[in-house]
Amino acid sequence: MAWIYLIIAGLLEIVWAVSLKRTEGFTRLGPSLFTLAAMAVSFYLLSLALRTLPTGTGYAVWVGIGAAGTAIFGILYLKEPATAFRIISVGLILLGVIGLRMAEGGS
Repeated sequence: MAWIYLIIAGLLEIVWAVSLKRTEGFTRLGPSLFTLAAMAVSFYLLSLALRTLPTGTGYAVWVGIGAAGTAIFGILYLKEPATAFRIISVGLILLGVIGLRMAEGGS
């Protein structure tokens, strides 16, 4: 169950990272509340996952999902550059996340 919490927390990190720009420095109420809610749930689910998973693994996977997912979202939907170096770098992040999952075995 910890890995499910962690994956959902990572996906919510993508949500709040992408929506953060729409807050315009937390000056817009609706986007700010949405972003803060996504942050809160993401952190809560991360904390549940860390009850069981090692802190380093859990945090690294959470950040990896968020960083790679946000970069992919930016490329696909925000017309950010899709250079070969950038795509390879995102792939390396994902490879690291997969490697950490495999290193934990079935826990």
